[in-house]
Amino acid sequence: MSHRSLRPWLVLRAIPGVGDAILLKLVQAFGAPDAVLSASQSALEELGCRPPLVEAIRRGPAPDAIRELDKELDQLQRRKVTVLTYLDTHYPAPLRTIPDPPPLLYVQGSLLETDRHAVAIVGTRKVSAAGRILAEELARDLAEMGFTIVSGLARGVDAAAHRGALVGKGRTLAVMGCGLDRTYPADHRQLRETIEQHGAVLSELPLGAAPHGYHFPRRNRIISGLSMGVVVTEAAIESGSLITARLAGEQGREVFAVPGFVKAEQSRGPNSLIKDGARLVESAKDILEELLPQLDPAFRARLAEGAGTVAQPKEPFSLDETLVYDALSVLPQPVDEVIRRSGLPAAQVAAILLSLELKNCIRQLPGNEYVRLAPGLH
Repeated sequence: MSHRSLRPWLVLRAIPGVGDAILLKLVQAFGAPDAVLSASQSALEELGCRPPLVEAIRRGPAPDAIRELDKELDQLQRRKVTVLTYLDTHYPAPLRTIPDPPPLLYVQGSLLETDRHAVAIVGTRKVSAAGRILAEELARDLAEMGFTIVSGLARGVDAAAHRGALVGKGRTLAVMGCGLDRTYPADHRQLRETIEQHGAVLSELPLGAAPHGYHFPRRNRIISGLSMGVVVTEAAIESGSLITARLAGEQGREVFAVPGFVKAEQSRGPNSLIKDGARLVESAKDILEELLPQLDPAFRARLAEGAGTVAQPKEPFSLDETLVYDALSVLPQPVDEVIRRSGLPAAQVAAILLSLELKNCIRQLPGNEYVRLAPGLH
C-alpha cells in the first residue's frame, strides 16, 4: 500500500480513543479513513460516537503523534514492509471472517491466494525431543500436500513447525507478537529470514512495538484466523496454545490435538482438548481427512495426483541396518532396548545407529535414546 493511501489509516489510529475495534467500525461505516476524518459532527453522532470521541476525531492527532506516524511511514519504506489494510484486496480472506480482524497487517515476504489452505501448528516452548520431531513431521507432511503452515516463531513447537514446512518445500507464515523491526526470540533471525523467502512474517503491531506478554494472546487469534484448523501438539493446561485452540473453535475453525502420556505435564493440554471434542491426531492424514470437505476441487486433484507417490529412503538398507531400524519406533528407545530387540552385538548396533543417523533416518536424543524419523525428515 502506498504512503498516500496508508497515511489516513495511521492518522485515524493515532487519535486518542480510537482502538482497533472503533477504527474498523468507523471505516466500515464511512467506507474509508479519509471519509471518517472529514466526517461532520452530526454524521459521527448518528453512528453512536460519544461527544469526547467526536471531538477527538474532529480535532485529529496531536502534532507529535503526526511526526511519529510520518517517521513510521519512512521506516516502512526503508525496511520494505508492506501494510495491508482491512479494505485491501490482498488482505487474507479467512482473516476477514473473524470477529475482530486486525485493521492493519504488517507483512514481510509474500502472501499468496493459496495460503487460504493453511494449518496452524502450535505448542509449548519447552517441547520434548520426540514432540519436536512429531511437530516437524506433521508440518513437513502437510506442506508436501500443499498446505501452508502457520505458527508464531517461538522456541519449541513453533520453530519445529516452521522448519518442518521448509523441509517439505512448502510455505509457512509466522505471526509475531511485536513490530516487524524486531525478531523475537532474537536467535530465530536466520529462521525468520528463511520464512520470508518461503512465505511471510506478519504482525498487527506497528514498528517499534516490543514483545510484551499481553501482545501474544491477541496475536493468537490471527494464527487461528489465518488457518482452516489448529493443531496443538504438546502444551500445559494454562498455555497460549490452548488460547489459540479456544479461539479457533470460536472462529469456526477445526481443532486438532496430539495425545500424550496422561502423567506428562505437556500432554495435559492436548489431552484436555481431545476430552472436549478436538480431533485426535496421530499423523497428517488425520488432519487431511477432517479438512477434505473444505478443500477446493483443484487442491483435491493435486492431492489425488500425489497419492501414488511413496517416499523411499534415499539409500537402501543392509540386512543388519533393517534389523536396527525396525527395532526403533517414533517413541524414544534406550540403546540397550535397541540392542535387545535387534539381536545384534552392542558394538555393531552402535556403528549401525551412527550410519542410520548419517542417512537422516534416525535421530539421537539426550540420554542415549533414539527415534525413527519418517522418510525425508531431516
